[in-house]
Amino acid sequence: MTLRRVLSFCTPLIVAAVSACSGGSAPAVPPVSSPQSQCAQPAASSYDERFEVRDDFMRPIAHTHVLASNATTESAQCLIAHGGSALRYHGGLVQTAPKIYVVFWGFQTYGDPQGESTRLTAFLNAVGASQWLNSVTQYYQNGPSHIANSSGQLAGSWYDDTNPVPARPTDSNVRTEAVRLAQHFGVESSEVAYIVATPTKHSIHGFPNNFCAYHGDALGGHVPYTNLPYQSDAGQYCGANSVNRGAAGKIDGVTIVGGHELAETQTDPTGYGWYDGFGNENGDKCAWRNLQNTSFGSFGTFPTQPLWSNTPWGCLQ
Repeated sequence: MTLRRVLSFCTPLIVAAVSACSGGSAPAVPPVSSPQSQCAQPAASSYDERFEVRDDFMRPIAHTHVLASNATTESAQCLIAHGGSALRYHGGLVQTAPKIYVVFWGFQTYGDPQGESTRLTAFLNAVGASQWLNSVTQYYQNGPSHIANSSGQLAGSWYDDTNPVPARPTDSNVRTEAVRLAQHFGVESSEVAYIVATPTKHSIHGFPNNFCAYHGDALGGHVPYTNLPYQSDAGQYCGANSVNRGAAGKIDGVTIVGGHELAETQTDPTGYGWYDGFGNENGDKCAWRNLQNTSFGSFGTFPTQPLWSNTPWGCLQ
């Protein structure tokens, strides 16, 4: 598959330049003027390689899509809001019957001082069949076959303290752990979001100054994975106290960032699903905007960001 090179607009997300793919059709959408005509352009120096996810040999990683830290400019947010207009289908897979597996890698060895594993597990138990996630059901793959917002999407969690976590994991390490997660539960499928949560003070290079998390795919698309660093280590860079105050607000970013990556994995698990003309996915176009505590019924409330919807046109909570 064609290498996707991640570029920065110094925005709440980092987008990938993607080769065009055939197949599928997009819903009719109203025309919009170009983002360049509506938004001030970022400085040329922002178009650099600071946000690329790189492997052990410092080469860009294929098929990764990065959520940048919450340090943006007004013009950058404007570009995301308007850039590329609607999400369009690029002929690849979506997760029509989504499931979630999560590994808390090394959490019992290195600790979980802010209780992020408890918060993330509760959120993942809540997302299925929620109103917050329901906008993903408009997106489809060839057939057409639409994404289902079913209940009980969290299929399993695992505390892996057998395989040591490097002090500074590489993407190769994270991908290997994602494959271990799939093998642990005996399920390798493009329908599954495999979330690798790394413990405090053991995060990939670039976190948090450059990005908060990213998703990609391993084993030829059979293991769509998310690299989710320990969000509270980043403080306000990755959402701490962006919705709530005090100790509870320190882990606001866990569900804001985790939800962003989950929604994008379901709509674009292998890089050829749904994104706009700039490569922005459904979480990207609404990243770090209108954050709020959202009710998930009997599961309680969690801090979330909106998700982009083609129908109606805009960001929905």
